[in-house]
Amino acid sequence: MTETPTALPSSTVRTPPTVVAGIIAVSAAASAFICWLVYFHTPTDVAGTQLRSLPLVNAVLNALSTVALLAGYRFIRARNIPAHRAAMLTAFFFSTIFLVSYLVNFALHGETKFDRLSAWWPFYWKLLLSHIVLSVFALPMILITFFLSLSGRFPAHRRLARYTYPVWLYVSVTGVIVYWMQSAIH
Repeated sequence: MTETPTALPSSTVRTPPTVVAGIIAVSAAASAFICWLVYFHTPTDVAGTQLRSLPLVNAVLNALSTVALLAGYRFIRARNIPAHRAAMLTAFFFSTIFLVSYLVNFALHGETKFDRLSAWWPFYWKLLLSHIVLSVFALPMILITFFLSLSGRFPAHRRLARYTYPVWLYVSVTGVIVYWMQSAIH
């Protein structure tokens, strides 16, 4: 007796609520940890003598993620699914490395102060606020979108990706702009 290979889930297969709840819980815990790290943790290298280039590395990683996201969008519009998948996995890789580097930077150096007397301040804080708020939402959206794709739930993946993509792209692009503004004013 031969077994038939198992097919990918059909479009009628529902995503287990426990998976989505787990992703949201992990994302909430990550956001809470970042909040603690940024606002309550005492930096270990206030003088900035160790790994001083991390903010630049973070900006480069955000820029690379942006390029991969734009390539992924172009590939999916051309219906080149293997290239789309590779580009999105690349964007995910760069974003993951960014998150690790970002956490290390905050653990070492703490929050970067922006000159509130700068003419850029009104624009900067609005941009930073939108970047932070959307990054909190981006993490679970990205993880759920990836789960849907990797588990073969492509109709649900497509529906969520329409919202995930612009949020992820905005967070990546504004991360580079925030770095540029901080380094230009600081």
